[in-house]
Amino acid sequence: MRAEQIKEKYGRSYFMPQEICCDWVRKEYVKEAPLWCSVDLRDGNQALVEPMGLAEKLEFFRMLVEVGFKEIEVGFPAASDTEYHFIRALIERDMIPQDVTIQVLTQAREHIIRKTFEAVKGAPHVIVHLYNSTSKIQREQVFRKECDEIKALAVDGAKLLYQLAAQDGGDIRFEYSPESFSQTEVEYAAEVCNAVLDVWKPTKERKAVINLPSTVQVAMPHVFASQIEYMHKHLKYRDAVVLSVHPHNDRGTGVSDAEFGVLAGADRVEGTLFGNGERTGNVDIVTLAMNLVCHGVDPKLDFSNLLAIRENYEHLTGMKVSARTPYAGALVFTAFSGSHQDAISKGMAWREEYPGKWAVPYLPIDPKDLGREYESDVIRINSQSGKGGIAFILKQNFGISLPDKMRDEVRILVKAASDIGHKELAPNEIYQIFTSNYVDPRPIFDIPECHFKQINGITAEVTIVCSGEKKVITASGNGRLDAVSNALKAYFGLEYRLTEYEERAISTGSASKAAAFVGILCGEKVFWGVGIDEDIIKSSVAALVVAANKAVGKN
Repeated sequence: MRAEQIKEKYGRSYFMPQEICCDWVRKEYVKEAPLWCSVDLRDGNQALVEPMGLAEKLEFFRMLVEVGFKEIEVGFPAASDTEYHFIRALIERDMIPQDVTIQVLTQAREHIIRKTFEAVKGAPHVIVHLYNSTSKIQREQVFRKECDEIKALAVDGAKLLYQLAAQDGGDIRFEYSPESFSQTEVEYAAEVCNAVLDVWKPTKERKAVINLPSTVQVAMPHVFASQIEYMHKHLKYRDAVVLSVHPHNDRGTGVSDAEFGVLAGADRVEGTLFGNGERTGNVDIVTLAMNLVCHGVDPKLDFSNLLAIRENYEHLTGMKVSARTPYAGALVFTAFSGSHQDAISKGMAWREEYPGKWAVPYLPIDPKDLGREYESDVIRINSQSGKGGIAFILKQNFGISLPDKMRDEVRILVKAASDIGHKELAPNEIYQIFTSNYVDPRPIFDIPECHFKQINGITAEVTIVCSGEKKVITASGNGRLDAVSNALKAYFGLEYRLTEYEERAISTGSASKAAAFVGILCGEKVFWGVGIDEDIIKSSVAALVVAANKAVGKN
């Protein structure tokens, strides 16, 4: 489409309040968690290709309770027998904890409202959620009613709710939603909501919920926030009203709408796990909650085992959580890039030295707080990876701390293996590359035993097995490793310098084992070997043997 066609077809005006204060823009962040209401079992369930059956819905309800939701919209009981019987099962099986309130949805129509009250009979705590659409396009195109007629629908529904709740005698609270709020003239939305509140006359002890849904998300988040701020300042009985938002995600900014909405005065958020819902979905409560954690705010929801929650969600709904979904996706904490891996590795090392508030490059939150593992989730190796990431894998999984001077050589070997195989390498594959190149190679000779005496510094009797022949070489040096090195030089007529030597405790597995890293300079090349043993002398000799085998093979 050409620019003028786009403007002609899609240009629209948004219903910004005439009075705009924008106090919310001066707030840095949400200081405490809003009230949460999960609508997975209603809004989320109706959006599934195959809605959940009774067993799945009961299991999903249990999961929501375990996560910590205190308000759960369990369905639209007048919509189908399945919805109705699910709600009755929750009540009759005594599955609703005393600190949990179930919420049920009803249109502002008499027979639907009456059916809804039948469904919740006997529930410990209930919110009956009344709605009718108020937007200009719905008034004109769907209902063909004037503003006063639409308001009358809401008021008549509110009166019937009040009457039936009084007859029931149970703990029943009220919620009203002007559906398509974000497409409604905000002054008119306030007029309708206030008319409903005049019927219910809420008190601080018995609050009503006014829920403002962006049923179709059409405006930028700051516009939505300005609408919320207007309602926050113009609702009657404000101290007795829980102001709620229900963002959808048509523009992909549901999370921003919710966060801006709370900054603008909302007290409560309705949404779903992982953003499931009609079209592009509802706001993702997991993302909202963990965003709070990033800023040091307790979300009052427990996602410490998020992978199990994700797995259960996928099993019950048939939906899939994208690998890039914030916090929950399989790859959201994973770095393949070499520079990212190096920064993360150094950041983790910094934390060991300077523990305190979480601040690690590229990781806004500690994966372990969500039940993730550094070893399998944070750094994974492919052909894009760098020396820092590979060193991190060897350290975290196998306790091997590579010397800095050795890392680039190991990187080249691992990168080549990934390139040739066109695949990501698992930690065990990386360890196999490491051991096959630095711990195991003895293609030309081996040293099965050494004996040392303190003569002329240190004298070593070195048994060398080469080409099936065994020979004992005696040599002296300023230390045990130097003495063995001199024996090898004499035996092979080899010229090299022992330039690198480091000892490192192995921090995974057996704490008694140590690794010795030996580098010898032969000509212009450094050859590396690694020895691992409980005896540091044996590990040092083993490392020298590997390095010298490489040097002999190149000469």
